[in-house]
Order: sequence, then C-alpha cells, then structure tokens
Amino acid sequence: INAEYMGGAFYYCRGDLPASLKSYLRTREFCTTAKQIMQMCLNVLQVALELKNFSLVNQYIGKAEQNSESAKDPKDIAKLKVASGLSYLDACKYRAAARKFIEMPVELGSTHSEVISSADVAIYGSLCALASFDRDEVKSKLIDNAQFKNFLELVPEVREIIRDFYDSRYATCLSALDKMKSTLQLDIYLHTHVGSLYESIRQRALKQYVSPFMSVNLEQMAQAFNTTTPHLEKELAQMIMDGGIQARIDSHNRVLYARRDNERVMTFEKTLQTGREFISETEANIRRLNMLRVDFQVKLPPHANSGMPISSAAPLSSPF
Repeated sequence: INAEYMGGAFYYCRGDLPASLKSYLRTREFCTTAKQIMQMCLNVLQVALELKNFSLVNQYIGKAEQNSESAKDPKDIAKLKVASGLSYLDACKYRAAARKFIEMPVELGSTHSEVISSADVAIYGSLCALASFDRDEVKSKLIDNAQFKNFLELVPEVREIIRDFYDSRYATCLSALDKMKSTLQLDIYLHTHVGSLYESIRQRALKQYVSPFMSVNLEQMAQAFNTTTPHLEKELAQMIMDGGIQARIDSHNRVLYARRDNERVMTFEKTLQTGREFISETEANIRRLNMLRVDFQVKLPPHANSGMPISSAAPLSSPF
C-alpha cells in the first residue's frame, strides 16, 4: 500500500494525473482500516478534482462519508466539504455549494492548498450565497456567521461587497464586483460560472430593491444601480417575462408598478379550503366509526387462502 501511495504522489508531483489516479485507486484493495480507507478517498478526491472528474468525486465523497473516520478529524471534514462544494458548483447548484463553503471548518487553513485556499473558500461561498440566498439568509448565514468571518477577513473586498448588498448600496456593490470580474474569470473552478453568478446577483439586487414598494420611479432606480433608464427597463421587462418580478412597467411615465395579490381574497380562499378539508376528514371519521360500530369487515372466501383466484366478493351488509 505504501508503494502505491508513493507512486500516486510521484505521478502527481510530475503532473501525470491519470497515472496518479490509477495508483491511488489500486490502493483500495490493500486498505484494511478505516483510517487507510479515509486517506485513500482523500487522495482520489484530490486528483479527481484536478481532472474535473466530478462523477468520481461524488462517488468517493459518498465512500468517505460512510467511513467511521469521516467525522473525527476536522481537517478531513473540511476536505470533504471542499470536494462537495466544488462538485455542487460544477453542477450550477449554487445554493448547495454556498452552504458547503459557508460551513467550512476553520481548521482547513492551508492544509488543502493544492486544491483550494481559504481565500477561495470566502470568494466561492460569498458569490454563491449572494446569487441564491434571500436578504435574511445573507444576514444570518454570512454577516453574522462567526465561523465564516475568519475566511472573509482574508478577502476584505468580498466582505464589503456582502455588506453593501445587504445595506442596499447596489451601485457600490456591483461596481466592486465588476472590478473583480477579470480576476475571477481566470479562476480554475469559477471561470465558467462568473457570468451566471453575476447575473443572478444583479437580478436579486433588482428584486430586493423593488420588493418593498407599490411603485418605483425607474429614473431613480437607474441612478441607484448606476445604469441608464432604457437598459434598466429592458432588464426589468425580461425579469417580468421570466416571472422573477410580479409587476408591470409604465414606459411613458417611467414607473414600475408592483402587482400585489389580493390578500383579502387569498384569506377567503384559504379559509374555504381549510373548511373543505375539515368536512372531508370529519365525514371519513364518521364513516369509519359507523363501520366499527356495526363490525363491518371484508372477509375473504374460504378458497382464497389456497391460492385460487377469487371469483366474487363475500356479501356484506352496510349501515348506509
């Protein structure tokens, strides 16, 4: 087993990732303890992540989590969360990825620098969270998260972006994101997701801006987002067509009117539905009690136990 481990490490250092993966996979048949199985899984995960073989990543995350050693060492837990977060990120499941990165143990440190740094954890977790969390979740899971603050301290500009987003300083927030964009587009894991993440963050900002109001002046809103009114109007129109915002646009007066559900009608409909469910349950209970009172039972014919087909049901009497 040591020979295979050394072979895997040797090929990894040379950059021959397929050969390294083969060596690590061969160690499976020699693993006899939970600790050895855990180490084998972590080695495979490290190489599979660099090969972008996420089907293998998911397979060995499952193997590692079933291991009795998986919940003992905080560093191993951190490495598994890294693998899970990157796998979710690759699948564009940004909410699930954000949760994995935000829950990252601080013990990660520089122990997994071949795959990811602590600063990367802060960036990935923050962007995925801003793209998928609502305002309350941004407050509770990002800003007030004492554990994740340790990672955010490594990237102050991201920390300020989160604060600006929560405090509705959208022009400052989006401008800071644009400054980071060229760097993020060179990131090994994030480069293919920068466009969709930025679009989702901007749409959430627009939705958050209009949500408290019945009507919004588009010119003032364009100033808040540091854009032109025609461009903002096109963005909002697309969001309305996609169902992201329930509203209509008065293009002549440059006003966005929110469409609110009639709460009075909704309350009546909910009350009627509750009443119908209560009546249905009550009738079912009364019917059941009547059956129990008259000892109403369904009895199989004598030949049913012999495996012969049942030709007809036994005659039953009903109280109704």
